[in-house]
Amino acid sequence: MMVRLRVSFPDRPGALGQVARVLGTLGADILQMTVLERQTGRAMDDFTVSWPGTADAVTVRARLSVVPGIRVEAVWPTREIPGSAPDYDLLKHVAADPGRAFVTLVDALPALMGADWAVTVDSGTGEIVHRSWQAPPSLDGAGGLVGVKVADLTLLRPSVLDAGHHRLMSLPVPDAHLHLILARTEGPSFHRAEADRVIRVVEIVSIIGR
Repeated sequence: MMVRLRVSFPDRPGALGQVARVLGTLGADILQMTVLERQTGRAMDDFTVSWPGTADAVTVRARLSVVPGIRVEAVWPTREIPGSAPDYDLLKHVAADPGRAFVTLVDALPALMGADWAVTVDSGTGEIVHRSWQAPPSLDGAGGLVGVKVADLTLLRPSVLDAGHHRLMSLPVPDAHLHLILARTEGPSFHRAEADRVIRVVEIVSIIGR
C-alpha cells in the first residue's frame, strides 16, 4: 500500500541517507520526498512510500523509531501519484475551463495535498458553494465539524487548526468572496510549507478564474 510518512531527524550530513537506508531495510520503496523544514538542528521531511502489505501506523512507528534521533511524526494513507506534476495538471485544467476554476480546485486539492476533502464556502453566509465528493454536506450538524463554527474558519488570513478528528487548513480566495477549507481526518496537522503551497496555487487559480 502507499503511505505518507512525516519524519523528523537530526540535520547533519548522512542523516537523510540513514532514514532512506532504514526504509529500504523495512522493504519500503521511497517514491517521493518533500522537504518541509530545516531549523534548530533538526530536519522534517515527508516521504511517500510504497509499503509492503498492510501498513499500520503503530508498526511503522515502532520499526523506524529504533534508530537513534529519528522521530516519526505521522503515518497516513495517501492517494498521491508520485512522479506526476499535480500542480501543473490542476492549473492546466483551470486554464482550459476558467468558468469552473473553483470547482476544479476543490476537486483536485485533496489528492494534491494528501487530504481527505475540500470545500469552498461563501465568505458572507458560510454556506458551502463547492465541495469535493468526500466532503460532508454541511460544516455543522451530523457529519460536519463537531464543535467548530464556520465563523472560526473564515478568517481574513490563512489559518491551520485542529478540530477533533479533523486537521484543517482555511484561507480566503482572493477576489472571489469565497473561503477554502481543506481537511484531513488522518495524518498530522498541515505544515506551514503545505499552507504556503496551497496559498500559491489558490492565488493563481483565482487570477485565471476571474
